[in-house]
Amino acid sequence: MQEEWRKRIEAMFPQMVRWRRDFHQYPELSFQEERTSKRVAEWLEHCGLQVRTGVGGNGVVGVLEGSSGPTIALRADMDALAIQDQKSCEYHSRVPGVMHACGHDAHTATLMGVASLLASRRQEIPGKVVFIFQHAEEQIPGGAAQMIADGVLDGVDAIYGVHLWTPLPCGVVGLRQGPLMAAADSFTIEVIGKGGHGGLPHETVDAVTIASHLVVNLQTIISRQVDPLKSGVISVGRIQGGRAFNVIAERCELEGTVRTFDPQLRRWVHERIEEVAVQTCRMFGADCRVESGFGYPTLVNDRTEAHRLAQVAREMLGNEQVWEIPEMMAGEDFAYYLQKIPGAFCFVGAGNPEEGIHHPHHHPLFDLDERSMIVSAELLIRGALAYLNADRDQAAV
Repeated sequence: MQEEWRKRIEAMFPQMVRWRRDFHQYPELSFQEERTSKRVAEWLEHCGLQVRTGVGGNGVVGVLEGSSGPTIALRADMDALAIQDQKSCEYHSRVPGVMHACGHDAHTATLMGVASLLASRRQEIPGKVVFIFQHAEEQIPGGAAQMIADGVLDGVDAIYGVHLWTPLPCGVVGLRQGPLMAAADSFTIEVIGKGGHGGLPHETVDAVTIASHLVVNLQTIISRQVDPLKSGVISVGRIQGGRAFNVIAERCELEGTVRTFDPQLRRWVHERIEEVAVQTCRMFGADCRVESGFGYPTLVNDRTEAHRLAQVAREMLGNEQVWEIPEMMAGEDFAYYLQKIPGAFCFVGAGNPEEGIHHPHHHPLFDLDERSMIVSAELLIRGALAYLNADRDQAAV
């Protein structure tokens, strides 16, 4: 049966490539996935699934009813990023300033293929499979929370998700039990000083200079105030102030991100950011405004389901191709699903340096080895069937 699934996936692969390249040419930003959602819904209806559209926004859900049994959900994300595609391939983005630079086009195409293949064997499915095509993974608040609020997990017992990942070579699966991806938060600090003539700094309170000190001071929160055995990141990604070369700025704004795993550390870091900002500005005679944005929580894999998915991957690829990867500071709103029900999220290698596929995610030259979709599809199909057959297999023992 395993060889039969692989052959069927190989036969479906050219279609998955066509879907992926179509989505790649016509990417849509978070909360704007109208064309993508429509094409997904049309295909799911073609497969004979029960289809809901507009779930939590632009989300699409397809339900495959097999025989009586548990319910497993499989999720793919659909949105693109505000990045100009710089590739010269035939399927480069046709939308200026927007591209699929994270693999969501391939996630969507893969899950469409999985839905088609499982639907063609619905009489052999010992339960129910829910296919979740999620909008807005790249923005906070993400689409996962919206779809959950709209009932996407009602009656679902477990959930699996896969991210194609170019830092791993094609043919490798990476995952771990427990915490895998960090909580992803944001902060904004506005330094409020006193503007004036660039040649008369003593008559001003220079917001740009104060902001520069603040950037350095913020870095010491993690490096000198947090237990080195606990993980955390503070990164200032944007600093903007001033309008002219000879005018000292009255205001300067900083924007950055906070990444943590420990819930207590997460709260403490945000409190400390505000304290450091207030005290730094006060030292120079300025005021400030601080806003914290709490984004995705820590993604924590259920140990039983992560183990199950790893076992399936080992059966597919061999022990050497299944890696226990370390925790990473990237964030994922799949974490919201795992707060509600058991499940697992893993990475399927999509890099191929020999083919020039080595650029990181969110890069203007990003691409992936499309054969990674074969591995992903087989992992999702066999993982879902392993879960649905678990009670039956235990009863047989």
